[in-house]
Amino acid sequence: MIRYILECMAFQLLFLIIYDLFLKRETFFQWNRVYLIGTFVLSLLLPWIKIEAFKTTVSSEYFVYPEYLWGMDMSEGVVVAPENSTSFDLSATEIIFYGGMLIAALLFAYKLFQIDRLKRQGEIRYFKDFTRVVVRNSNMAFSFFRSIFLGDQVLEKEHQSIIQHELVHIEQRHSWDLLFFELMRILGWFNPLVYVYQNRVSELHEFIADAKVAKTHKAEQYQMLLSQVFQTQHISFINQFFKSSLIKKRIVMLQKSKSKRVWQLKYLLLVPLVVGMLVYTSMEAKENRISEEEQATGDAQLIKNTKLPQLSNPNQDDVDVPFAQVEKVPVFPGCEDAENMRDCFQKQMQKHIGKNFNYPEEAMEKGIQGRVNIMFVIQKDGSIGNVRMRSPDKILEAEAARIISLLPQMAPGEHKGNKVRVAYSIPITFKLERKEEFGIMENNDGTSDVAFAIIDKVPVFPGCEDAGDMRACFNQMLQRHIGKNFRYPEQAQEIGIQGRVNVLFIIQEDGSIGNVSLRGPDKLLEDEAARIISLLPQMTPGEHRGEKVRVPFSIPITFRLERSSEEETSPQTYEYDGNGLVPFAFVDKVPVFPGCEDSDNKRDCFNTMMQKHIGKNFSYPEEAQEKGIQGRVNVMFTIGEDGRIGNVRLRGPDKLLEDEAARIVSLLPQMKGGKHKGKEVKIPFSIPITFKLQ
Repeated sequence: MIRYILECMAFQLLFLIIYDLFLKRETFFQWNRVYLIGTFVLSLLLPWIKIEAFKTTVSSEYFVYPEYLWGMDMSEGVVVAPENSTSFDLSATEIIFYGGMLIAALLFAYKLFQIDRLKRQGEIRYFKDFTRVVVRNSNMAFSFFRSIFLGDQVLEKEHQSIIQHELVHIEQRHSWDLLFFELMRILGWFNPLVYVYQNRVSELHEFIADAKVAKTHKAEQYQMLLSQVFQTQHISFINQFFKSSLIKKRIVMLQKSKSKRVWQLKYLLLVPLVVGMLVYTSMEAKENRISEEEQATGDAQLIKNTKLPQLSNPNQDDVDVPFAQVEKVPVFPGCEDAENMRDCFQKQMQKHIGKNFNYPEEAMEKGIQGRVNIMFVIQKDGSIGNVRMRSPDKILEAEAARIISLLPQMAPGEHKGNKVRVAYSIPITFKLERKEEFGIMENNDGTSDVAFAIIDKVPVFPGCEDAGDMRACFNQMLQRHIGKNFRYPEQAQEIGIQGRVNVLFIIQEDGSIGNVSLRGPDKLLEDEAARIISLLPQMTPGEHRGEKVRVPFSIPITFRLERSSEEETSPQTYEYDGNGLVPFAFVDKVPVFPGCEDSDNKRDCFNTMMQKHIGKNFSYPEEAQEKGIQGRVNVMFTIGEDGRIGNVRLRGPDKLLEDEAARIVSLLPQMKGGKHKGKEVKIPFSIPITFKLQ
């Protein structure tokens, strides 16, 4: 949020600099009005706009993902005691922020009260175009929406020019401009540029009204009238006729010659400025990542400030004993008969991370990387609790939290004859750069896994023995292998399942393929990807520093349902084979969602009502929020002939999210069944539900 605010202010400052240097002295008052209001709104939207053309893209359909790395450092033994907090706690920054908004809102309400009091105490007379309010014993003159407030002393003098002036404000709805900025002052009370914008717009309003009145009233007489300074209420969102700080500027503008039309080209300065801002906002995600040096410095500071011997728990009377110091470490399942429980624990932890690791797609696309420091406590009952993390980005943090949430129940640790809570820490490194020092993972059995991107001699794919560039040939031959053996599962096509399956495997020291892990939107696609990988031939193993090594390799396989060229230029058709199952996209008469009975386009209405149903019943699981779990759950179900929902299938990053998606689907109402070629049929339907932590 702080970054967003700073970006908005930076954009506003640049827009104001352009205005003050090039546009302010021109007589294109209406253009300037549009410029000021438009650029202010634009400054609020630009930080959210990401233009794909300005992002780094990869043209190849199949390409090699950067290999993952993870490691651990037991010498750290870092544990941070849990904090007591409630959902009602506010930080000092939040208290100041909301307190400032409250004060600004109260001041706004007081100003409205002042206007209302003047209106109630004044003499009101209604005219066709406005309402005149005469204020006793006053020299004021201003307008607010359709009301013109005049002091009785002003009425005794020549006041028709003033009336005409205020009517311009009313006709052009200037009060709405000032009210908009007044509301922005409440939301952004700390931003001085909002006040500058409101001041500039207020000046423009007076210039616009003066210019129009001067056409029908003698300019000299009008200037003389302006030169008189009267008293007025200081209310920021009213159009004041007599404002001493503006009198001189208004007289100067009245005497100024009309600007030449050619100077309207100055507004084109806005184009390169906005393009530059869009380039910045589109690329900022890459620039916003914490460097390894910054991460290491921060980690060192975190370790330095943490007491290692033991940490008192404010919620309990006992203490947390660091893993490195506990006498009997917790027993990881599979280590019951191990001679060295501590080493076995670490080995099993490494295997657990390697088995469950999945580099988030969004993080890879945005170039997000870094180290996530995880700290948790193995409770007295062997369960995992008090999980805390420090990371360069929430996306990596969520993946690390998911891995830890999958840890099994353990036998608790003991210290001095008693069961104790054992504090444990481990870093998981998400690395995209091709740096050798981060590309090698040493295994406990003495073997090494060397990333494909940095290995000295890559594995040789059959047919690449004489290639000049072995690495490029490997990638090319693997793509050919996928293309040659690719077969889209028929059931997935019928149901409309598509998406990307991330495949990770290891080319062993003998050249065989092993340790295959997959992550995709549905098991049907995963099984097909596994089948393709199982057909890979025996290869010549990779070598690093003269020794044969295991080489991890990852690649995404994309399953996409595409229409033929004929289908793109003609209506889609579907050959019904009488099996009673017709995809939603092809069925003649879609199921009727309650509320869509009278809709002209029942297909669009179905989709709209489905979105409304999800939005109405959506509830982010608290446990998932606490653990930082987020992602997309692909939901697939069948609408039966009787309109009932059945055969629900889900695929998501975590069971907590899948359960919530299942609950939402279970609340779907009974519908009127769909028909195809005059027969009632079952209709498969799929929809993604995205869970995102803001």
